[in-house]
Amino acid sequence: MNERDLLAEQFEEHRAHLKAVAYRMLGSLAEADDAVQEAWLRLARGQSSDIDNLGGWLTTVVGRVCLDMLRSRRLRGEAPLESHLPDPVVRTDDSDPEHQALIADSVGLALLVVLESLNPAERLAFVLHDMFGMSFEEIAPIVDRTPTAARKLASRARQRVQGAAPAPDPDPVAQRRVVDAFLTAARGGDIDGLLAILAPDVVLRADGGRLLPGGMNVLHGAEAVAGQLATFQRMATISTTRPAEINGAAGLVNTIDGELISIMSFTIADGKIATIDILSDPDRLAHLEGTGLES
Repeated sequence: MNERDLLAEQFEEHRAHLKAVAYRMLGSLAEADDAVQEAWLRLARGQSSDIDNLGGWLTTVVGRVCLDMLRSRRLRGEAPLESHLPDPVVRTDDSDPEHQALIADSVGLALLVVLESLNPAERLAFVLHDMFGMSFEEIAPIVDRTPTAARKLASRARQRVQGAAPAPDPDPVAQRRVVDAFLTAARGGDIDGLLAILAPDVVLRADGGRLLPGGMNVLHGAEAVAGQLATFQRMATISTTRPAEINGAAGLVNTIDGELISIMSFTIADGKIATIDILSDPDRLAHLEGTGLES
C-alpha cells in the first residue's frame, strides 16, 4: 500500500463523522458530501505527516468549509434557509455507520429547522461544541473569535434552540403507535381522532419546492393542522403509504404508482404529535429515487 492509499484509508475512517458534522451545519446531504470531499482534497494536497491529530484536523477543515458555504448562501441572496426543510435522512440499512452517525443524538428535522435560523458562526459554535464536544479553544480560530467569544456564540445559539425544538419521546414503538393513529384518522376522515393526538401547539411545515411558490407553508396549532384533514385523507387514499424511520424518528413514505411523492416526519412528544414535516418537493425527492423508497 502506497502513502496515498494509506492516507485515503485513514480518511475513510473519519468520513461518517465528517459527514455528520457537515449535515448538521448545512442541512443538505449533497452539500455535506461536497464539504467532506473538499476536506479530502485539502488533505491530499497538504503535508499529512505534519498532522498530529487527523480527526481533529479534518473536523476543523470541514467546519471552515461549511462556515464558508453558509456565508456564501447569504452573499448570493438565496432564499432564507428557514423557508425550506432540511434534507431528510431515511433509514435504508441499520448497519450503515454513516447513517447511524447522521441521525445520532436525536437530530430530527424539527431541530435542524431551528439550527437553520441561527447565523453561521452561532451554528458552527453550537454544532461543534454541543453536539461534538469540541472545546472553545478549538472552535475559536475557525470563527475568528476568542474562546470567550466562541463560548458566547454557542450560548446564544443554545438559548434559541432550547424549547424551540421539542424533545421527542425516546420509545420508537410509542412513536410508531401515534403515527399509525394519525394515518388511521386521516384515512377515515376522523377529525376527533386527529385532534386527540395533536399537541395544542403542534407545528406543520410543508415544503413543496416549486409546487409551493414562496417557500414553506407553516401552520401553527391543533385546529389549523386538523383543518388539513381533507388533504390528509385525499393523500392517504390515493397513495401507497409505508412506515419509515426519518432522522431516527417515526415517519411515512408516500408513493403513487411507484413514484415517490412525499416524505413525512413526525416529532412525538409526551404522546402527542408536536411537529409534522412534509417534504413533497419533486426536485429534491428525485435525488432519493433509486434508494428503494419509491418501491
